[in-house]
Amino acid sequence: MKILRIGLAQINTTVGDLVGNKKKILEYVEKARQMSVDVIVFPELAVTGYPPEDLLLKKYFIDDNIKVLKEIALRVKNIVAVVGFVDRDNRGLIYNAAAVIHHGAIKAVYQKNHLPNYGVFDEKRYFAKGQEVSLFDYDGICFGVNICEDIWDKSGPCMLQAKAGAQVLLNLSASPYHFGKTEQRAKILSSCATNNKAFVCYCN
Repeated sequence: MKILRIGLAQINTTVGDLVGNKKKILEYVEKARQMSVDVIVFPELAVTGYPPEDLLLKKYFIDDNIKVLKEIALRVKNIVAVVGFVDRDNRGLIYNAAAVIHHGAIKAVYQKNHLPNYGVFDEKRYFAKGQEVSLFDYDGICFGVNICEDIWDKSGPCMLQAKAGAQVLLNLSASPYHFGKTEQRAKILSSCATNNKAFVCYCN
């Protein structure tokens, strides 16, 4: 049986501090590599900090966040890193996204499908909705990447990824503290794992 060792880097990033967040991400990549981790997962929007809100209206901030992600990618060797950042397409639309990085390059990008717009969340104001639910492979083990709210929809990305063959589901999250919600989250994650017959790794 193949073994995949996954590290969850539950780091506390700072909104807008791209340089500081990059330094912290690379520190944890190195720690994970020393611990023989195969895949290290970072939180939602780890590069920019969460929630970046009106910083997302500044083109230079989006440009800089992509530049920083590419700088991070160049330093990721002998390990896979899944890093939250702000993606942009050729139409100028931006996405809450996760990059899958391996061998010094960005191999793929997942864009968040379900954008929360209640309570402290205001994502529909800034982000476009992702459409794809791609799968990734590491040494013959199939895994799916999704982001925060995606895991709350029973018929959403997790189900689609599992049906397509994902054995492991990696969820990047940056949900703020909410009194009494820890138990609810635990039930959602347990239900997701059971219903989809997959290992669920939740990095918040």
